[in-house]
Amino acid sequence: MPDLSCSADVVRHHAQVRPEAVALVFQDESITYAELDALSSRCANALIAAGVRPGDRVGTLARGNADFFVLWFGCLKAGACLNPVNWRLASPEVAFILKDASCRLAVIGADYSGMIEALVADLPDLTTRIQFEPGHTAWPGFRDWIGAHSDADPRRTAQPDDDVIQLYTSGTTGLPKGVQLTEANYAACFQSASTAWALIDPGDSVLVCMPLFHVAGANLGMLGLLMGGRCIIMREVDIGLMLRLFGEHGVRHAFLAPAIINMVLQHPEQAQADLSRLDYVYYGASPISEEVLTQAQARFGSRFMQLYGLTETIGGGAYLPPEAHDPALGKLRSCGRPSPGYEIRIRIDGRDAEVGEVGEIEIRSPGVMKGYWNRPDATAQSIDAEGWFRSGDAGFFDADGYLFIHDRVKDMIVSGGENVYPAEVENALMSHPAVADAAVIGVPDDRWGEAVKAIVVLKPGAAAGPEVIIAHCRNLIAGYKVPKTIDFINVLPRNPSGKVLRRELREPYWRGRERRVG
Repeated sequence: MPDLSCSADVVRHHAQVRPEAVALVFQDESITYAELDALSSRCANALIAAGVRPGDRVGTLARGNADFFVLWFGCLKAGACLNPVNWRLASPEVAFILKDASCRLAVIGADYSGMIEALVADLPDLTTRIQFEPGHTAWPGFRDWIGAHSDADPRRTAQPDDDVIQLYTSGTTGLPKGVQLTEANYAACFQSASTAWALIDPGDSVLVCMPLFHVAGANLGMLGLLMGGRCIIMREVDIGLMLRLFGEHGVRHAFLAPAIINMVLQHPEQAQADLSRLDYVYYGASPISEEVLTQAQARFGSRFMQLYGLTETIGGGAYLPPEAHDPALGKLRSCGRPSPGYEIRIRIDGRDAEVGEVGEIEIRSPGVMKGYWNRPDATAQSIDAEGWFRSGDAGFFDADGYLFIHDRVKDMIVSGGENVYPAEVENALMSHPAVADAAVIGVPDDRWGEAVKAIVVLKPGAAAGPEVIIAHCRNLIAGYKVPKTIDFINVLPRNPSGKVLRRELREPYWRGRERRVG
């Protein structure tokens, strides 16, 4: 890893030592490190000329594109904080985030310019609007806007407490919160990832397919550039295109959420895809079943690494290295051991849990966020005086020190006094040959409080009734964990990181009733 004083030095360093090397590829355009350095300096000067001050939030709402990184490094050089917005949100949610972050300038993708135009009355402070693509009737195109400014680097000195990016929580419950990730957080991320898992050599092709408003997408792109890689940016997840990019660009590294891995395995073109140079597959952000993981290892022939972390921990926490993916070791459902620079403990009722005892996962590290933007109470509830962050995830350590994640604490099902974690049941469901995808929720039960229900997606052309799948599960897990009922659905609702939106699945069953768990 290069010796850097701040995040902006990532592009400065490589522009000096390997200026003609390709940094970014998006569709038909390639951008070298020298070009990325110059473009980001122009961007920084454009931001400063527009009145953006150190610490200001600069909004962006767009699907994946290379200019996201031009904008991000431009913000870093100007001392501003990039504030990406989830492009899948509804317009009131977008307006809430841009207002919450006090954005006075935003760069918008053409797909969303109409939405922002309709929100202008609700966003009086958003006075400067730029479109990534040229052609808007009133807003300048991004490259034209920055092109009017000097490529001389402003060379502002960054401080460890400066905010690098503000990523908003998914908002699956309540209002989303802005997670402040600082220079000190990124220094910890760079050190931990480059030591443990981001084994990227200069010139390696890195596929960035996760959304750039998500910590997995933004960080893989940043880490790929940190290590001098060649980042292939996808506009959005398109499995057919992804399979072609693997071969065309000799992709060596990719982060794939479990849902994406499952989609790859089921895609009709996967058998012919050239995955021969795909050396490392990083996965995480949601649980994966042993069946899907075993199939993926056989098909990809790559080294798999599971990464566990949260936006609030800059994506860091624990990792499961390739050598622990041998099924004979019994660690496939583990997310590994703590990453370098991270401490993890399991807490139950104010005490440390015993080996094998399920409790809430807490994390302490220089990578833990500064806090939630303008929400000191929420920050204090999440990070204690000793720096331990309450993850909201339930898990346990085994005797070998490997961390196993069950689920979010709030997703735990309590049936007849027994705790049932959906991921464990879903793992059993996914091992049935007819099941393509599955989610487990608790539904009201007058006798037991909650009953375990499975929502199942069958593989194309497959047939299996509820009784067959239930019998299959009964051979694998305890009786109280076995689904009592199964409903079938065409596709599970998921957020951009691949997490199942259980709240949407639960809502019809709990309408008019109060869920008393979690």
